[in-house]
Amino acid sequence: MSIKTTLVIMAAGLGTRYGEGRIKQLDPIGPNGEIIMDYSIFDAKAAGFDKVVFIIRKDIKQAFDDMIGSRIGQQIETDYVYQQTDDVPEAYKNVERAKPWGTGHAVFACRGVVKEPFAVINADDVYGRKAFVAMHDFLVSEAAAEGGKMHLAMPGFILENTLSAEGTVTRGVCDAADGFLTDITETYGIRREGGKVLSFTSKSDETLKEVDAKSLVSMNMWACPAGFIDTLGAEFEKFLAENAEVAGSEFLLPSVINDMIQRGEADCRLFETSDKWFGMTSVKDKAAAQAAVRANIEAGVYPGKLWG
Repeated sequence: MSIKTTLVIMAAGLGTRYGEGRIKQLDPIGPNGEIIMDYSIFDAKAAGFDKVVFIIRKDIKQAFDDMIGSRIGQQIETDYVYQQTDDVPEAYKNVERAKPWGTGHAVFACRGVVKEPFAVINADDVYGRKAFVAMHDFLVSEAAAEGGKMHLAMPGFILENTLSAEGTVTRGVCDAADGFLTDITETYGIRREGGKVLSFTSKSDETLKEVDAKSLVSMNMWACPAGFIDTLGAEFEKFLAENAEVAGSEFLLPSVINDMIQRGEADCRLFETSDKWFGMTSVKDKAAAQAAVRANIEAGVYPGKLWG
């Protein structure tokens, strides 16, 4: 019996860097009105994924239905879940929170809906076909079978292939050994400058340091067994016990996975990919994303009209 797989797309972010009142995930960039998620879904379907689950906010559900529902629903099975700030254990219901709790909390919102192995991605990034093939093939392989240590996987992108032409980016710089992730360091303010790739020393220290342009980085794409969602629930409770009252604290997927690796509770295969990322962090990225789509169409990677 074949193993079914789901693509989870995190699209609940407020998009504050993209302009007030604008939903960057739904801004057309393709020649026939395609949005950035269309290209990821196209690649995922070609790689063998059977279903797409969108994590969104309730206030943008109608916009998603108008742009996504009828069109994407004709191509692949779809479902929605909602990331809500009050989706927390009872003991923390009175904690005031303006923004969602982060990417780990977003994926935890999929409990009860995602019951099969899944890959998770950002809604505003295009990763390339190779990454989806690697994640799908891992999920249906024996290497991903649960039992004892939890087995996960991620594509490692070459840092210089993930930089924005406009502004800076944040990336998880990876250390690896024997094809497995050993550590991941969230690195901020990454940009090209003076022929070098530079970053901030830390989130709180904007002193610049040079970063190896060939470093492998995480783009927040992960392949996970179904049981990982239950694990997130337990990890979220531990996070809240320490951080519920800390303003702006975030429960982030890379941090959860890295902590599990350091404790010996999980391992994470790292598949190097040479594909070039493009995405839409800010409104200034739209022209570059449109150019990347045109280049991929000309190269035969995507058809001019994505959905026939």
